[in-house]
Amino acid sequence: MKRILRELYGSAILFFYFFKWPYFLFFPYLYDNGLDGNYILNTLWFFTAGLILKDFYTMYKNRGS
Repeated sequence: MKRILRELYGSAILFFYFFKWPYFLFFPYLYDNGLDGNYILNTLWFFTAGLILKDFYTMYKNRGS
């Protein structure tokens, strides 16, 4: 069980590392073309936006040190 959770965690990290920017940029297009009622996609967009903000914060924090 521990191995499966570790593999899922690693897969999620890779998925969001490569997926966050394309999804963040193209979701407004999808939203305007009929996907405005999908709450899962809306939540996923806010989650990717949070990850991007976290990346900028980490980059700013590490640059000042």
